Amino acid sequence: MSLLELIAAADERGLAAGAAACLERCLPQPAPGDDPDPLRPLWAGCADPRLWPARLAEARAALDTLADPGEPVRRVRELLAAAPADRAGEEVRAWADACSVLALEVHRGHDAPRSAAPDPVARCRAGDLSGAGPLLAGETARQTLILEMLAAIDDTAPAGAGLRQVLDLSTEGQRVLRAAAARRARVRG
Repeated sequence: MSLLELIAAADERGLAAGAAACLERCLPQPAPGDDPDPLRPLWAGCADPRLWPARLAEARAALDTLADPGEPVRRVRELLAAAPADRAGEEVRAWADACSVLALEVHRGHDAPRSAAPDPVARCRAGDLSGAGPLLAGETARQTLILEMLAAIDDTAPAGAGLRQVLDLSTEGQRVLRAAAARRARVRG
């Protein structure tokens, strides 16, 4: 299934966890003194929808304390501000979709060379990775794997089932993007 199809079919827990993972991967290396995991509260809200409003507020507050927000953090803040207070319905699907697009755009921005093909993010979301750089293709695959993992979890499983694996996969993706950003910064000198 394409990423678009997986988002359309995901349940609310999968959408919330997929979106939190996407946003987490967009955050740059924390500055000294910054919270290293400002979005960590969202994961508790992914496991338990009753905790979602409070954990969403905690994540928003944690992002507001970052010393040098920069463009990716500003965009993550905007998406957190737009996140539905109730983790249910089509609002969470639209929000998760926007988080997916942001993560893909951030990864594309660090790809070198950038594809000249028209709208590679939309093509990747539809399942066509041709011409996508390695970071964009990798992020597409990561989002797909996360949504597939969450969809495979039985409804009788505990609420937090699979979230640790999703967090681990997301953390690895975050390391890859941060390494690519650091490499680009060194090249620019």
